[in-house]
Amino acid sequence: MKFGIRFDFRNPAFSGVDMADRYAAALDMAEWADGRGADDITLSEHHGSADGYLPSALAMAAAFAARTATAQIDVRAVVAAFHDPLRLAEDAAVVDLLSRGRLTLTVVGGYVAEEFDMFGVRLADRPARVNESVATLRAAWSGEPFQFRGRPACVTPRPAQPGGPQIVLGGSSEAAARRAARIADGFLPAEPRFYEFYRDECVKLGRPDPGPYGGADTSVVVVADDPEAAWPVLAPFFLHEVNAYGRWAAGAVSVGYQPVDSVDALRSFGQYRILTPDQLLAELDRQGESAYVLLHPMVGGIPPDLAWEHLRLFEKSVLDRGGEG
Repeated sequence: MKFGIRFDFRNPAFSGVDMADRYAAALDMAEWADGRGADDITLSEHHGSADGYLPSALAMAAAFAARTATAQIDVRAVVAAFHDPLRLAEDAAVVDLLSRGRLTLTVVGGYVAEEFDMFGVRLADRPARVNESVATLRAAWSGEPFQFRGRPACVTPRPAQPGGPQIVLGGSSEAAARRAARIADGFLPAEPRFYEFYRDECVKLGRPDPGPYGGADTSVVVVADDPEAAWPVLAPFFLHEVNAYGRWAAGAVSVGYQPVDSVDALRSFGQYRILTPDQLLAELDRQGESAYVLLHPMVGGIPPDLAWEHLRLFEKSVLDRGGEG
């Protein structure tokens, strides 16, 4: 089996956790995951969030690169409209060097209206910003001089990976999926159904068929010896996350979340699941060779001490019994 670990650093006031302590815990957890054979470490980015959602994913990726040795570092995602493309190219190149070529960069158009207001960018400019960012990253990572907005530019040093990190586009529409087929190395859909548009466009362009979608969805799995006892403890954090994402989307886009108003509704929705180790192992066994689980230990602001309890149980009762990644 393979596994990954994800962080977004939501830290709502009711969690009672100092943000610096949460950052330190995440570095320790990333190092732990890397040491246990994690396939990837994922970081997410948003801006101006009341709960402190990570605004500087590449800065944190650099810290993770210094504390890990083998896991892929996936930044999912940077919003193209909020980053100067040249600075984005420079920062990503540095992280790729620090990680010795373990960086993957997902570029998205974004969807949170308040963030666009904060940066003074129009929502209508998203496609153009994504196209410009990807083109600039490609040119910049060649190490050769090029023209950027009519000005001479040259980005050094070159990334560790020849040609730079893999560029994946994220999105929640048919247009985003087809754009990814034209200009990117891959596509990360907000919902699996959008992947078929990407696949269709790849075939139309004469590119190799990438096959059916094999990525993870946005669901969260936590292991506990007694799921019924764990639900009252973890539900406030699950509710915080799902409703925060739901408010951002506000029906404008499909991001795989919908607001809920009760724990019963949350449980029936199925986005958040608490499983015993045996239940998770049975699921992974059914997946066969493609078995993969993405951990989100501090989801919704879960305090580090509680998150470590679940990680240690996963280590003892799933990894040690089911095989390392």
